[in-house]
Amino acid sequence: MKVLIMAGGYATRLWPITKDNPKALLPLGNKTILEYILEKVRELDVDVYISTNRFFAEKFRKYDVELIVEDTVHEEEKLGTIAAMRNALNILGEDDYLIVAGDNVFSFSLKDFVDNFSGKTLIAVYDVGDFELAKRYGVVVLEKDRVIDFEEKPANPKSTLISTGVYLFPRDVMKLLNEYLEDGNKDSPGYFLQWLLKRGEEIRAYRFDGYWYDIGSADSYLEAMKTLLKESYIEEIQISPYAKIIPPVVIKKGTKIMGRSIIGPYAYIGEECIIENSDISDSIIFPRTVIRNSTIWRSIIDEKCEIRNLELRKSLVGGHAKIQRGD
Repeated sequence: MKVLIMAGGYATRLWPITKDNPKALLPLGNKTILEYILEKVRELDVDVYISTNRFFAEKFRKYDVELIVEDTVHEEEKLGTIAAMRNALNILGEDDYLIVAGDNVFSFSLKDFVDNFSGKTLIAVYDVGDFELAKRYGVVVLEKDRVIDFEEKPANPKSTLISTGVYLFPRDVMKLLNEYLEDGNKDSPGYFLQWLLKRGEEIRAYRFDGYWYDIGSADSYLEAMKTLLKESYIEEIQISPYAKIIPPVVIKKGTKIMGRSIIGPYAYIGEECIIENSDISDSIIFPRTVIRNSTIWRSIIDEKCEIRNLELRKSLVGGHAKIQRGD
């Protein structure tokens, strides 16, 4: 068996914070999204690969994982998940493949997932508990643990059980990727699963409770941080005696917390930021950003920004932005 972590997308829904950084390497508490996935994967004694694109490849080099690099540098060129899987198959050869989306964080054990593999396609399914929310995903209908119906992004979902970004495809199914793509089908795991069912292929489901986040939006990113950030991680910083820290928070080295600032709960502050007389909670602040006399709530602010005299709520601010209200 081989593990393939899919990180070849350009995460346009999270632009501008993902214009220069792959989504899998965004901070999530004191780790990156990828590090959470790798911790899960390393429960298994198998070869692990990351499928990414040429634009982001160098950013993954520091991880001790072999890369499969598709020759794309723009969103409109990307292969898509199924084509990227075929590309990896052509390079790595036939095997059973555990496919993990590089923007998913989840509570279940991959070892337990693999132990439930019977030789038939296995997918991890989660109950989102809401029919409107289910419309965004691939909706599953089960008979015990067998998938009897699957519909990608249905207008009228038949259940609230959805397929997450974890799949185990046996080698015989991996061999069908060429046929699927040559038939002109949509390049998406959900539509591939629909196609497999119509062919009479058996698909089994691994149902889990706990948490699951598909980090495709600012809201899901911030919610994932709130779930996973259980304790504070504070590096070497300068902090005013009048400032207050409300855990849990992450504050990286070189940051200065000045004046009567209040940081937390659920705040990530990157390296070498300056926070002065400001309140920051439920937010992610990237490195070398300056925030003065401001209130930041449920927002994401990219690196090297300057925010002064503002109240920002549910905002997404791109790198190098300078925003202020008159003194």
